[in-house]
Amino acid sequence: MPLTDPKSMFDRAYKEGYAVGAFNVNNMEIIQGIMQAGAEEKAPLILQVSAGARKYAGQNYIVKLMEAALLETDLPVVLHLDHGPDFELCKSCIDGGFTSVMIDGSHLPFEENIAVTKKVVEYAHQRGVWVEAELGRIEGVEDDVKAEKTIYTDPDQAKEFVERTGCDSLAIAIGTSHGAYKFKGDAKLDFPRLEKITSIMPGYPLVLHGSSSVPQEFVEMCNKYGGQVGGAKGVPEDLLRRAGTLGVCKINIDTDIRLAMTACIRRHFAENPADFDPRAYLKPAREAVKNMVRHKIRNVLGCSGKID
Repeated sequence: MPLTDPKSMFDRAYKEGYAVGAFNVNNMEIIQGIMQAGAEEKAPLILQVSAGARKYAGQNYIVKLMEAALLETDLPVVLHLDHGPDFELCKSCIDGGFTSVMIDGSHLPFEENIAVTKKVVEYAHQRGVWVEAELGRIEGVEDDVKAEKTIYTDPDQAKEFVERTGCDSLAIAIGTSHGAYKFKGDAKLDFPRLEKITSIMPGYPLVLHGSSSVPQEFVEMCNKYGGQVGGAKGVPEDLLRRAGTLGVCKINIDTDIRLAMTACIRRHFAENPADFDPRAYLKPAREAVKNMVRHKIRNVLGCSGKID
């Protein structure tokens, strides 16, 4: 089955009150683990590539890995650019076969964000590619995306932004953050803000970035086998599930995959210090990715069994 765009995924997700997972990929094992999880759960998938992952793995390698993965499944799958920093990178991904791109102008003044988003939308829509944009800013670090504090999305600005740019979905800031260290005190999301945005843009698909939950079992496993992941704290899964019933159709997950992989690799080396064959430790790491994604699909996103 060829790559698709998110429209039909999001239409159903919005109507039925769940979210589709957007999982960041960096190499073959991560792609395989995510695809296996989607197949077992019969769930739609968005595999997304950050600018950093694109630089690390190479765009052509990622596209060809995706083509190989699609030979073995009939799942609907989107290939998405995460946090595209400018028009040129978005254009390259559109021309290279991506079916969805995000232009991230959230660090720019409002009018400049509108201008660059509109430029990407015009180019993408002529080629049948979906465009996600961002308004507001979430704190934390993900690859080259850095922000010291959250700037919550203004609902009225969100409506104007969407109308003026024509973007297909919008990433909003309601309290999530990038990275493994999301909260110092009690975790909360601004649901009244989310509900207001949904009420003034009914039917419009919203996106949450920075939505890993940082499972403590993997934090503890990392630290047990030599890691230093102290104080890591993510978004509680019940809050994410609630967001999926309020117009959030796409939830981004990256840190949890990294954490599960690294914890399992650390444990493998501690228990098998003589191993040096990459297959020996990447096989359990791939299984950890699959199990993490299956858990998210079934228990957090609510999109298990959503393939007709």
